[in-house]
Amino acid sequence: MTWNELLFDFVTLWVTVDPIGTVPLYLAVTKDMTMAARKRAAVRATIIAFFLLAGFLYLGQYLLETMRIEMLSFQIAGGIVLFLFALSMIFDQGLPHNAADAGHDVAIFPLAMPSIATPGALLSVVVLTDNNTHNFFQETLTCIVMALVLGATLVLMLLGGWIIKLIGRSGTHILSRVMGMMLAAVAVQMVYSAFHGSLGPG
Repeated sequence: MTWNELLFDFVTLWVTVDPIGTVPLYLAVTKDMTMAARKRAAVRATIIAFFLLAGFLYLGQYLLETMRIEMLSFQIAGGIVLFLFALSMIFDQGLPHNAADAGHDVAIFPLAMPSIATPGALLSVVVLTDNNTHNFFQETLTCIVMALVLGATLVLMLLGGWIIKLIGRSGTHILSRVMGMMLAAVAVQMVYSAFHGSLGPG
């Protein structure tokens, strides 16, 4: 595996995970938490997302082939889930102020998935590590690259506390709705691309 291939993997995973775009979403779903709770949520979300993506990296293609599910079908399903989540952000539903009291863990949903381990990222790790052309060592190199991207995502989220202090509560509410609109557009594009036979949101 060449450096160019590793760089390609890094860029692809950076675009699909979108560490910078995750920050406003992270701020939106943790806007009613304390600073310590926000940090715990960021760390837990990153760890959970890593295991989700790593599991899909090594076993995803086998699972889809065993269930006879085409990756385009998986992309459509992921796009629909992402769109429904985007609607909940736009209309401020599904992210209740008493989420913690209700037993809802935002680190799992929506942070770990579908925010960090996005449908696009899940698709990417399968495509980048095609079992027909990549051995276990090459897949592990891609997994290391993925860990670097997730590490950058965690660092950016941990810096989010400073952003909250800067823009305030009202700013996070606005960010939540703007991010909802953007996620909805990405979700629609994913479904549109799948219907036209293209993997990914492009």
